[in-house]
Amino acid sequence: MNLELALVCDHAQATPEGKLDVHGIFNDLFAPGFPAKQERMVLVLVLEWDRADEGRHKFRVDLLDPSGKPSLTVDGHSDVDPRAADRPPARTRLVLPMEEVVFPSPGRYTFQVQVKGHHLPGPSLHVVEAKEPTEEPG
Repeated sequence: MNLELALVCDHAQATPEGKLDVHGIFNDLFAPGFPAKQERMVLVLVLEWDRADEGRHKFRVDLLDPSGKPSLTVDGHSDVDPRAADRPPARTRLVLPMEEVVFPSPGRYTFQVQVKGHHLPGPSLHVVEAKEPTEEPG
């Protein structure tokens, strides 16, 4: 099993053709103060499974704060179909919209995926305090 894709964006959706449309990828958030709230963001993960991984597999996604403690958790499962050797491996595409995510303090927040006893690092968000624009003499 491998984490093929991991990102945070404004919008993502699967197309009828089996493609993934992703818009507005970001790694940094600027907040006027803390605690800060992001109204909406989407976490996108693509897991590629080993051929022996068929069946139902539970997963957990934690958003870890700068101290490494979980500040948000999503639990779920994926049903993995068996695949013949001449077919591409099974993949799970997770498109997880998140609303009103609170960031208590500035720093680096990291998503971590737990599946089959493995901890896989996901994308990071650097949350920083926005500086007030200064007026230039004119």
